[in-house]
Amino acid sequence: MLQAISWTGHGVRLLDQTRLPLETVYVEIADERGMWEAIRRLVVRGAPAIGVAAAFGVYLGVRDAVGDSQAILRRVEEVCQYLATSRPTAVNLFWALERIKGVARQAGDARSIKRRLLDEALEMIEEDNRVCRAIGEHGLRLLEPLSSPGREIGLLTHCNAGGLATVRYGTALAPIYVGAERGLRFHVWADETRPLLQGSRITAYELKENGIPVTVICDGMAATVMRQGKVAAVIVGTDRVASNGDVANKIGTLGVAILARHYSIPFFVAAPTSSIDLTLATGEQIPIEQRPPEEIARGLGRQTVPEGVEIYNPAFDVTPNDLVTAFITEHGVARPPYVTSLGELCACDG
Repeated sequence: MLQAISWTGHGVRLLDQTRLPLETVYVEIADERGMWEAIRRLVVRGAPAIGVAAAFGVYLGVRDAVGDSQAILRRVEEVCQYLATSRPTAVNLFWALERIKGVARQAGDARSIKRRLLDEALEMIEEDNRVCRAIGEHGLRLLEPLSSPGREIGLLTHCNAGGLATVRYGTALAPIYVGAERGLRFHVWADETRPLLQGSRITAYELKENGIPVTVICDGMAATVMRQGKVAAVIVGTDRVASNGDVANKIGTLGVAILARHYSIPFFVAAPTSSIDLTLATGEQIPIEQRPPEEIARGLGRQTVPEGVEIYNPAFDVTPNDLVTAFITEHGVARPPYVTSLGELCACDG
């Protein structure tokens, strides 16, 4: 399977997702400035992947620092504060940085701090693989009842929550990969996901490379595909979930959830518990990143908006919890009331 992030022994190797689908190009990141730019410019994207990348970014920003343990800890804090400014919505970024700071504080001398930072980042790669595989197992139990002999299970997804948004398996696509290993047949309808086309550029690329049938549709076609009975379920990822189950995901997700409710189609959210922010009561408290207007005005390589026209370009929207059928986490499936069920699953992390 494709892998978005790997450690080379000298730096972090990232699949440059801004070049997909026409070019498969890898870049090596050698310092925290390069990692900040990679996160901000969407070379690496997807909440879990951003968290792992940030952890490596801290190590890269500290490995050449000199001084005693206190000096190194100050440098860790400085790099974490810098990387935290790269993108505001994905809670995994801040979760990973807090985790890395905690490891550094417990490490001991300067050399031990650096070694522990790298070890923790490497462990986060392995942990992400375990978490996403578990999400795949739990999610498959929800999808298996939708199958029938000789027919593919039609699924619709928005944006990319596959292996390229994590380290390997993905979140929303993990049940598909696990199911395919066991002989289930799927057909994925991938919203193109304007304005940056993560669905058509990345999800379709990833599924094609991994042998899963996929059809790309414009965002405005989802209702028609649902009405035609081609979609048995919707499954998406998330960048942050509030404690009540409100979901921040790529802009356009809210519309898909509303359509799914209208057509009585289950709407599943695949979320590692690291994406669940129990400090926020509702989705109204989730900060929404505003992206540059050029992504819309020139997003297709040419000017598509008249000069002087204002552009509104939020990167995410918030889907209210009452539109979510269930959350799929590495610890199991959460159903309403989410204030209780999500809290219980997060408690499994200890």
